[in-house]
Amino acid sequence: MNRAYYNWFSTSLNRNMELLAFGDRGAKVIFFPTRKAHFYDYENWGVMGAMQPLIEKGHLHVFCVDSVDAESFYNQSLSPAERILKHELFEKYIIDELLPFMNRLNNSVVTFVAGCSLGAYHAVNIALRHPNLFNKVVGMSGRYDLTQAMGSFQDLFNGYIDENIINNMPNKYLPNLHDQNKIDAIKKLKIILAIGVEDAFLADNQFISRTFSEKGIQHEFWVWTGESHNPEQWKQMVQLYL
Repeated sequence: MNRAYYNWFSTSLNRNMELLAFGDRGAKVIFFPTRKAHFYDYENWGVMGAMQPLIEKGHLHVFCVDSVDAESFYNQSLSPAERILKHELFEKYIIDELLPFMNRLNNSVVTFVAGCSLGAYHAVNIALRHPNLFNKVVGMSGRYDLTQAMGSFQDLFNGYIDENIINNMPNKYLPNLHDQNKIDAIKKLKIILAIGVEDAFLADNQFISRTFSEKGIQHEFWVWTGESHNPEQWKQMVQLYL
């Protein structure tokens, strides 16, 4: 399996950003890491190994990006308003820097976005905000409203809400989305969500699934046994859904 390491200084984030790419052709996939994890963790956990057959057959070209969650959502030295602005700089890096870089390496017109746990939030949020940039989104074990405490997972904004936060929480902005052009663009996405029946985020996933249905947005919603919130299940999910 072709493997390549890349890094450059991000003008969006004002810091160096690293990534690993697996494959050299096929659909391009941005793969977001889990909560405060890094670009190399999916490889270390065997998730990339599980995807090896798809990559070697030329179906997927996967880009495992790094995280800035510790500097944004989990940075208690910043105010909640500053945390979401830091997150938006990360989105700017993905759109303005990473996507053009991927396009230079691979001229496929098909681009997927995926992630596990908090990476699923990143994938679903960026796909819904910019549906014209992507063809498919896969969210595995995700939480789609970070302002809500769920199980042992805290509200990442300490009860604070502003317009920027609302506009980055799918389960807050999607129910109030009435722009038919935007809804029609989202309808063109292939959307796949997977969650464990015992996962603390189950109700949150059921909410976004109901909202998709109410908006006439087709999607797949898969509920797994147990919690299914760890690399062993994610290795199975990527084989099924990517």
